[in-house]
Amino acid sequence: MPILLSPDQWRAQAQAHTERARAYTEPFRQRRARQETHPIYDFLFTYYSFPPAQLERWHAGPGVVLLGDDAVAERSGWRFYSVVEDADGRGTPGVTVDAAGFMGARERMVDFADTIFSSVAAKPGSFSCFGLHEWAMAYKSEENGVRHDYVPLRLGSSGTDEVVETHQIRCTHFDAFRFYAPQARGLNQFTPTREKQIALEQPGCLHAGMDVYKWLYKLAPLVDSGLIMDAFELAWDTRIMDMQASPYDLSDWGFEPIRIETPDGKAEYVERQRGFSERSQKLRRRGLDAVAAIRAAAG
Repeated sequence: MPILLSPDQWRAQAQAHTERARAYTEPFRQRRARQETHPIYDFLFTYYSFPPAQLERWHAGPGVVLLGDDAVAERSGWRFYSVVEDADGRGTPGVTVDAAGFMGARERMVDFADTIFSSVAAKPGSFSCFGLHEWAMAYKSEENGVRHDYVPLRLGSSGTDEVVETHQIRCTHFDAFRFYAPQARGLNQFTPTREKQIALEQPGCLHAGMDVYKWLYKLAPLVDSGLIMDAFELAWDTRIMDMQASPYDLSDWGFEPIRIETPDGKAEYVERQRGFSERSQKLRRRGLDAVAAIRAAAG
């Protein structure tokens, strides 16, 4: 039997979710209106393809019916929603997500999320990369430029190059590797490709943990928005550390560096990396439960 949410219940949940999301989306909108950029806080809205308005929109997920004419008026036109004419046996209409329709249109995405969540969740984490992917992107910056050209390099160009050249780079994440400076590609222990993504992805990788957010929002509206926000906030926190460990000097932005070129910096990086890995693994397991719920609801 589906869970029935009264108008007061679902409106309260929707409002709470929107307020939670707007703590992040509103400052981003304000920066855009002022034509300002932020090297850390903008990333989740510019790199990922989930618009702020979509992040703010609450979905209950499968097996839940939102009761009332307001729910029907608001959501009956939303993609992958369907109207329930008599939701409570007393003639009250409602809306619910259309799991069968979603599976018909997005089955490959559901399958991929299932595969990547289960594959990475079953692996041990690797904790010896020290965030050098960001340094590899800034390698030979005098020739290639840098992605964040309004933020100085903490060690300068030559100092950044020296860190790259005196460390073993072990990045397993294709969507980081593809942004490497051309001269840094051959210095990486692995050669990640899209085809190798499932094989190489592992739970110690910060960017793999951030991408849990991506795989979950691609399942919206068939995933509870609370889970998507939990993944967003993991990605938010991870991005802060990712840039603290980068070659960029973010002191003017209020962030102290994690000096991964030093033993103490490496130790700090690994300690925090392990914490993010644990959080991402919990979210992957919840993601697998969400995928199972989609399949069950689709029949």
